Amino acid sequence: MNIFGKGDSFSIDNLEEGGAFLVDKDLDWTSFDVVNKLRFGIKRVLNKKKVKVGHAGTLDPRATGLLLVCCSKATKQINTLQDLGKEYTGTFYIGGTTPTYDTESEIDQNYPTDHINDIDIHNATKDFFGDLSQIPPIFSAVKRNGVPMYKRARAGEDIKMAPRLITIQEFEITSIKMPEIEFRVVCSKGTYIRSLAYDFGKALGSGGYLQSLRRTKIGDYNVKNALSVIELSDKIGTLHV
Repeated sequence: MNIFGKGDSFSIDNLEEGGAFLVDKDLDWTSFDVVNKLRFGIKRVLNKKKVKVGHAGTLDPRATGLLLVCCSKATKQINTLQDLGKEYTGTFYIGGTTPTYDTESEIDQNYPTDHINDIDIHNATKDFFGDLSQIPPIFSAVKRNGVPMYKRARAGEDIKMAPRLITIQEFEITSIKMPEIEFRVVCSKGTYIRSLAYDFGKALGSGGYLQSLRRTKIGDYNVKNALSVIELSDKIGTLHV
């Protein structure tokens, strides 16, 4: 399978046969928005009514960074790509919680932070290494009976999420400017960094939510080599049969 990033050339044949693209997703775009935009351009260039296009791992609207988008026969490799480990950087806000565990909703409860020092913060990371049981946010794309949990949550249903096994290989605090803590995490597929933010706040005897998030790597693929969706869409649009 050919995977194309910044500086790589690709052709109509690559779109016909199938390839994957490194995309740097912008803030407030959904992963579906990215796929839809690229599918439209690929269908127009290939002059086809239907073309298979999909992504290998959802990014929340409030997250930016690397998204792998596959087309045509390469969509058969999506499950393999989804299994690759991920690297993220971002910022936790300590001293408050939100229903969505990020900035998509308003703070619903405030907590004290005066008791927290830098040593406490670095020591707390030690509880988040290796194989862990993590509970996903209720506002998530996890499905039950085919319905995403965020739809059930928005409908006001009383939801209890089942824990899942994840692995965190690296968890580094890169800057502390309370109430904001910057971090870098290397983890397995299925890890919710929003849940990590919430759990990290609890570990500090406070509250926490995810203020910003950027996916920097999927396996060996780096966001530094990715194109924005607009750049990729424009590049696809210049192709001719």
